[in-house]
Amino acid sequence: MIRAVCLDIAGVLYQGDAAVPGAADAVARLRAAGLPVRFLTNSSRSPKRAVLEKLARFGIAAAPDELFTPVAAARAWLDETGHRAHLLVHPALEEDFAGGDWQGPPAVVLGDAGAGFTYDRLNAAFRLLADGAPFLALAANRVFRDADGLLSLDAGAFVRALEYASGTEAQVLGKPAPAFFAAAVASTGCPPGTVAMIGDDAENDVAGALRAGLGQGVLVRTGKYRAGDETAVDPPPSHLADDLGAAVAHILNDAG
Repeated sequence: MIRAVCLDIAGVLYQGDAAVPGAADAVARLRAAGLPVRFLTNSSRSPKRAVLEKLARFGIAAAPDELFTPVAAARAWLDETGHRAHLLVHPALEEDFAGGDWQGPPAVVLGDAGAGFTYDRLNAAFRLLADGAPFLALAANRVFRDADGLLSLDAGAFVRALEYASGTEAQVLGKPAPAFFAAAVASTGCPPGTVAMIGDDAENDVAGALRAGLGQGVLVRTGKYRAGDETAVDPPPSHLADDLGAAVAHILNDAG
């Protein structure tokens, strides 16, 4: 039986600058049923503050400790090792790395830099990797649904390019890393097998959650979903729903 729910954000709760219809009501129904809710995002163009503010504009209240981003994992790694972050990220994300007292050798930290993925910046990161710097990828998603409604390249293509050129494998910190799911699940106080994940990315959200031991992975047909995604991953989704509202109805039925 499901006792807590993890939600992807972009493509599930909102798309660009518009809420997914019924998303706020669906989250409210989960909370009214007493199920802890956690918000998990691989998005690395916006700082945590801005994500929380955007959710609030759409009527979705989320506390800072309910929102999980890969930056927290990156900062924890830097704190533990003392490496200095060489950031290849969107300028807006730099505030989430402020205040770190990291004085050691460099580690490349890559997020979705968008138009910041210039040759010079990629080459500077490559040279550090070629000299032995560790490689942290906040996420390695293939694509995302952009504000114009079309698919756009996500950070994964640039992660793979630097891996290929440098021979250094990136440590991926966001979904589908099991540790990322484990941190969110642990915060609910529920066993992993009683937690469901709802997302629009069959590979990173759904299959990743199931491989991490979550009890259900529900794929929604919004956001980046494309027909047939549910058949292209292993393990396959536990359930396929039209949108978040339908996914929540399914979860609440299982929650009893």
